[in-house]
Amino acid sequence: MASTNNDPLDFINNSPGIQSGSQADLVQLLLYEIIRVKELITYYDSIPNGGGQLGSSILNELVSEAYNSLVNYDTILMQKYYDLLLNCD
Repeated sequence: MASTNNDPLDFINNSPGIQSGSQADLVQLLLYEIIRVKELITYYDSIPNGGGQLGSSILNELVSEAYNSLVNYDTILMQKYYDLLLNCD
C-alpha cells in the first residue's frame, strides 16, 4: 500500500501571503496540533457507553480556545494552547 503525503496544511506552505518566521511557524504548529487533537476527540467519542465523554468535552474546549487564539492572532495564547495541545493524548 503506497502512502501519500496528504498534508492538511499544505495551503500554508504554498501561500505567498504567509510570512516566514517564528510566528508563522507557531501558527502552523498550532494548526497541526488542533488537527491531531480533533482526531483524538473522535477516538474519545467512539468509546462505548459514553466512557470518553469527559475527555472529549475537555479536548473540545481546548481546541475551541486554541482556534480563538489563532483567530485573534494572540501569540501568547497561541503558545499556551500549543503547549497544552502538545501534551494531549
